[in-house]
Amino acid sequence: MITNVVKIFLPATIAFVFGIAITPLFSHYFYKYRLWKKVPKGHKEKDPMTEAFTKIHNQKEETSTPRVGGIIIWFSVFITVMLIWIVSMFFPTDSLTKLNFLSRNQTILPFFSLIIASIIGLLDDLLVVYGNGAEEVDGISRKDRILAVIAIGLVGAWWFYVKLGVTSIVIPFVGAVNIGLFFIPVFVIVMLATFSGSIIDGVDGLSGGVMASAFGAYATIAFVHNQVDIAAFCTVIVGAILAFLWFNIPPARFYMGETGMLGLTVTLSIIAFLTNAVLILPIIAFPLVMTSGSVMVQKASERIYGKKFFLVSPLHHHFEARGWSRPKIVMRYWVISIIFAVIGIMLALIS
Repeated sequence: MITNVVKIFLPATIAFVFGIAITPLFSHYFYKYRLWKKVPKGHKEKDPMTEAFTKIHNQKEETSTPRVGGIIIWFSVFITVMLIWIVSMFFPTDSLTKLNFLSRNQTILPFFSLIIASIIGLLDDLLVVYGNGAEEVDGISRKDRILAVIAIGLVGAWWFYVKLGVTSIVIPFVGAVNIGLFFIPVFVIVMLATFSGSIIDGVDGLSGGVMASAFGAYATIAFVHNQVDIAAFCTVIVGAILAFLWFNIPPARFYMGETGMLGLTVTLSIIAFLTNAVLILPIIAFPLVMTSGSVMVQKASERIYGKKFFLVSPLHHHFEARGWSRPKIVMRYWVISIIFAVIGIMLALIS
C-alpha cells in the first residue's frame, strides 16, 4: 500500500517541480519569439460586432500573451515518465523498478496519445502565431483537427479491440455490456465529444483547473480499482497542470493553447475507457459538457429562432458578458469541477 502511494504521488511531485523549474526558461522564449496571435497587416475588426462580444473581447491580451503554454504540461509529463522509466531500466533495484508506471496494458496508449495529440496541437498554435501576412491564419482548420482526432481515436480503438481484447463498456448499476465491433465507433465518438469541450480554454486558469479535477478523479478511480499505473499517470498530469496553473492564474503569463487542450482531452477520453468509467465521463468532465453544449444551443437557437440564446458563447463568455469578473468565473468553474468530480468518483465506485 505504501509503495503504491509513493508510486502515485512521487512522480506527480517530480512533474510539478520540473514544470515550475522549466517555466521561466520556456516563458523567456515564448516572449522572445512572440508566440502569440499576430494581427495581420491591414487588419480591421470584422463588422458587425455585437455589443456583448465587444464588452469581453480584449485583442490586446490575445496579441501579447503567448498561446503555447500547454507545452509546459506535456513536456513535464514526458520528462517525468521517461526519467522514471530510464532510471528503472538502468538501475533495476526492486524499489526503483516499482516506481515505473509505463506499462503496455495501462499507460503506453494514453502516454503516446498525449504526446502525439499535443504535437498536432502545437502545429496548430504555431500556424496561428505565424499567420501575420495579408490574411489572418486560424491554424489547422476545425475539419482537419477533427480528422486528426478521428485518426487517433481509430488507432486507440484498434489498440483496445485487438491488443487489449476490450469489446465492452461498463454501464453504471448494470455492469459490462459487450458491444463487439461497435466498440470502435463508440470509442471515436467519445473522443470527439471530449475534444469538443476544448473551447473551454478561454479565460485565465479556467481550463487548467477543470482538467486537473477530471484527471484527479480518474486517478482516484484507477487507484481504487488497483490500476496503479493509470493512477500514477493521471497524477503526473495533475502535477504538470498545477505547475502550469501557477503561472496561468490571472493575469496569465501564457495560454494553454491547442497544444494543451488537444492532448489533454484526447488522453482523458482514453483514460475513461481504461478505467471502465467512460459513461461517468460526462459527469466528471461536466464543465466541458456545459461548454460544448452551450455552443450547440447557441447555433440551434440562431438557426431555428433567428436569435441568440446566450449573450455570447461558449458559456463562460456569456457570464463574462453579464458582468462577472474573470476570477469569479474561474473560481466557480473550479468549484463545479470538484463537485462533479466527487460525484463521478462515487458513482464509479458504488455502481
